Amino acid sequence: MASVLNNLFGGKSSASPDPTQAGGDPDFADFSQAADPSPEPIPGTSASTTSNPFGASETLRPYTKWYNVHERHSLSEFKTEGLILSVMAVVLLLHLFGASLNRKKAKKWIRAHTAPLTSEFASVGFAGVPVSASDKKGEALLQALAESNAQQGDNLLKEKSLFEFATYATGRANVAFLDVKLTLLKRFNPLTVLFETLFSVFFDSATQTQDILEAVLYPFDGKEALTVPGLPGAAELRSNKDGKSAFDGFVWALVHKERMKEVRDDRYDVSLTVTKDHAKLPNWLTVMTESAEITDALLTPELIKAAELAGDLLEYLIITDQPIEKPKTLNETNPRKRIFLKYRLPSNNDYTNLVPIFKYFLRLTDRLVQVAHFRPEVLRKVKAVREATVKQIQKADEESKAEERALEREKAKKLKRDQELNALDAKAQKKYLDREREKEMKRGMKKQTMRA
Repeated sequence: MASVLNNLFGGKSSASPDPTQAGGDPDFADFSQAADPSPEPIPGTSASTTSNPFGASETLRPYTKWYNVHERHSLSEFKTEGLILSVMAVVLLLHLFGASLNRKKAKKWIRAHTAPLTSEFASVGFAGVPVSASDKKGEALLQALAESNAQQGDNLLKEKSLFEFATYATGRANVAFLDVKLTLLKRFNPLTVLFETLFSVFFDSATQTQDILEAVLYPFDGKEALTVPGLPGAAELRSNKDGKSAFDGFVWALVHKERMKEVRDDRYDVSLTVTKDHAKLPNWLTVMTESAEITDALLTPELIKAAELAGDLLEYLIITDQPIEKPKTLNETNPRKRIFLKYRLPSNNDYTNLVPIFKYFLRLTDRLVQVAHFRPEVLRKVKAVREATVKQIQKADEESKAEERALEREKAKKLKRDQELNALDAKAQKKYLDREREKEMKRGMKKQTMRA
């Protein structure tokens, strides 16, 4: 009772009794005293401490192998990652190697054909007329353009993608411009090449992918004044050959026999021709022409020799004034003269036997301007086929317009009928519908009687 009163009124006991001596619980004897503030040293290590800038002592963190990565892990744990990285490295190396092969092959081609291109055309490549030659004329202009072509070197051929390369040329009599395109194998992606090859083996509709050159030459055809832009020297070109570069329109082709069916199926213009073998040609080449007189004028000894040198790599040489796709409108039937050359690139990059056919292709417009003026009988036969196509398009156009007019009349008739029906009351509408039904029945019976 005295201790309770002392606690209530702030009284102090004379001495603090020891719990152990006072008969307290011996299990809690360790907690009866305050903790010792000094830490015990770590066993196995020296009791080294470092002093921080503020003067307090700090115990170092113990060293264990848990913090060494090379001791906690091994390379065997990263087999999957290593496999993925290896595959990625192989794919990257194949990609870089294949792209390098395509670039080297394209450079080999342009180096072998730079001489004929620069000798036949004033401007080659996509650089255009240099600024230094903008104020020059005549021979000085041609010399400046020749120097510009020489400075470009391999840049005459432009890389459009890793497997497509192109060049352009202009500045020649009888020729508006020339487009050249190289389509190479996708060597940077071997799986694609493999799948395309297998697909071509098992399906006839798929052609085997190869390294191909496709060149298209666009003649002036007497339209220099409409085609030549206002560049330096353009006026001289127009005045020199104004109206003298025209020739008759026709379709004529020199085709490899293995490509003959494919070319005829893919091109509308060639489908207008007749296939005829020629005694002067090798057995793997054939002529597709609209008239024998056209073949006699175009099949020169120089062309035959160049084709024989090209060998199996030559696919076709086509002179045409018709579209590749079958025309569907009258505007598409307008003649547009072009010359096509296509051949496969050799695997050894030796173009000695292909340069002659390419040179002949560049100069072919000169031959056409000279000899491609045929008798009226030949032209009448050639024009008859084109007129038949025009008539078919006109007939189809008229039928289409007639169908449209019939639909318009039907819509107008239905609209008028709906308006009349809506203006009537329910009883009149019923009579109107009954009369329509009777008319339909009579019309059906009349048709059956006429059939019988």
